[in-house]
Amino acid sequence: MKVHERFLNYVKIDTQSVPEAEKIPSSEKQKDLGRLLVEEMISIGIKDAYMDENGYVYGTVKGNTDAPVIGFIAHMDTSPDMSGTNVKPRIIYDYDGGDIVLNEEKHIVMETKVFEHLMKYTGQDLIVTDGATLLGADDKAGIAEIMSMAEYFINAPHIKHGTIKIGFTPDEEVGQGAELFNIEKFGADYAYTVDGGEIGELEYENFNAACAKVTINGVNIHPGTAKNKMKNSILIAMEFQKMLPVYETPENTEGYEGFSLLNEMSGNVEKTLLEYIIRDHNIDKFNIKKERFKKNADYLNEKYGQGAVELKLEDSYFNMKEKILPHMHIIENAIKAMENIGIEPKVVPIRGGTDGARLSYMGLPCPNLCTGGHNFHGKYEYIPIQSMEKVVELLIEIAKI
Repeated sequence: MKVHERFLNYVKIDTQSVPEAEKIPSSEKQKDLGRLLVEEMISIGIKDAYMDENGYVYGTVKGNTDAPVIGFIAHMDTSPDMSGTNVKPRIIYDYDGGDIVLNEEKHIVMETKVFEHLMKYTGQDLIVTDGATLLGADDKAGIAEIMSMAEYFINAPHIKHGTIKIGFTPDEEVGQGAELFNIEKFGADYAYTVDGGEIGELEYENFNAACAKVTINGVNIHPGTAKNKMKNSILIAMEFQKMLPVYETPENTEGYEGFSLLNEMSGNVEKTLLEYIIRDHNIDKFNIKKERFKKNADYLNEKYGQGAVELKLEDSYFNMKEKILPHMHIIENAIKAMENIGIEPKVVPIRGGTDGARLSYMGLPCPNLCTGGHNFHGKYEYIPIQSMEKVVELLIEIAKI
């Protein structure tokens, strides 16, 4: 089966994860894909394939030479940011380089003036959405590419390679993908997540991440008799937001620049809730950002009375760079593999997180490889078939090295 055919089968299965669910997997439907993958793995010759009670899928391609055990990992869930139900992918063969009408009825067009990278794929075959859902290349493309790599080695027993471990996780999109990953049973010395973007991307630096919940407690009095009595929590919440640096937001940052994002806001005069994510590659700058939240809360409590502002600040994950640096040969091997097959390596920092960050801190050094996709988490998501095929070549070459 071709890699894109596998991918088209996988995206038909809705695997959207659920934020703040108190279980893993956060949605039982992720196991639907897990069961399919186990059946497919067994059918191609991965005899030990299984899914555990938490929805994690594992399998082994046995090696035929003495080498470190290498792992390849991808996640089965799709983002809660947009619907993954009833995905209807479409293939645009021999793309002509122009704007792409995703949904004529709803006037949804993917324009080259907005998505300039489209022009790089003129003449290639693009898989796109119908404008009503995300596509699911993040990370079902990674799954399809790993499966195709595994099938290649099983069908070519004469090709020398070490033992390859395969892992597919639930709930990466809600930050729990590595939570119950069994590293000991997985048994790899090193691993790669296949969960990145355009062809050539290689990432071993990610954000340090935290979340902040700010609860503003006000006092609601009838407005006719409110003088010197009312505390409007909405206005205090607006004051808290204004105390944060105006340019340290996602829309004003790039590369290694960190940010704080007001992700959700709800409330009334009596109580308002602000939910933030805090990100920075540099641990010192990351800590400064968190300290600013504490100082702002302290200041407003002094101004409006203790208990006016409640701050809950929690770390989510940390930059994997510290754990990768002692094992840089896995980065060097990936670069060499890319160069061997004609891919230009692009070593870039992840402006986000990945299962690999958590796994690296759990003892499994795990940088991130490209899938070939673009515009994840939304209706403009797409992936070139030729990029997927090239990533399969890349995984094979890494395993051979």
